[in-house]
Amino acid sequence: MISCSRAVPRFRPLPPSFYRRPAEVVARDLLGRWLVHEDAGERLVLRLVETEAYLGAPDRASHAWGGRRTPRNESLYLPGGHAYVYFIYGMHFCLNAVTGTRDAGSAVLLRAGEPVEGAERMRVHRGWTRAPRPGDLAGGPGKLCQALGVGRELDGVLLSGPPLWIARGEPAAPAEIAAGPRIGVAYAGEAALWPLRFAVAGNRHVSRPWPAGPPGSSSAKLSVNDF
Repeated sequence: MISCSRAVPRFRPLPPSFYRRPAEVVARDLLGRWLVHEDAGERLVLRLVETEAYLGAPDRASHAWGGRRTPRNESLYLPGGHAYVYFIYGMHFCLNAVTGTRDAGSAVLLRAGEPVEGAERMRVHRGWTRAPRPGDLAGGPGKLCQALGVGRELDGVLLSGPPLWIARGEPAAPAEIAAGPRIGVAYAGEAALWPLRFAVAGNRHVSRPWPAGPPGSSSAKLSVNDF
């Protein structure tokens, strides 16, 4: 058995330079990568199948819209390659990979993943007593964090090694990638329709069937199942 803490080429973290690009570029390139969390000595791995880009100050859907800075979102302004973890609706954590340069305020929300390793521990984290269907474990940003055991304590950590990192994995080919409007950002005006949600087309672990419906439908109110 391979120790979780021993360097293994296929789990080697992506370099900081990977993240120090525009959020929409990183969001596409994250599809197929492996999100890894070492939890109580066990390695939990998800293949990322859905992401959303948030562009910082010019993006009304972003927590950094207009340059807004608070204690809650301060890690969003770190250099690309850090984690930004926030709490939403009083019940869910959401994990983002910060992108760009320091103070850019841009990031990629990790919306959904397909289990690669540690699915049984993920099932326990999610409280599933029966065999999960595709998407039950990590088919939504809140589910993803719960499955991996990711909470606010990981806000601001570097995504470059234990306990939390993103590895090369199995990158999605450009022809596999679907794009459309982001989910649940109706408040963002025209920014709600920007095609900044990306997914591995046809993958059953995405948070909502793809395509999500007619243009603009992704800005509808979220249901509990989306998280």
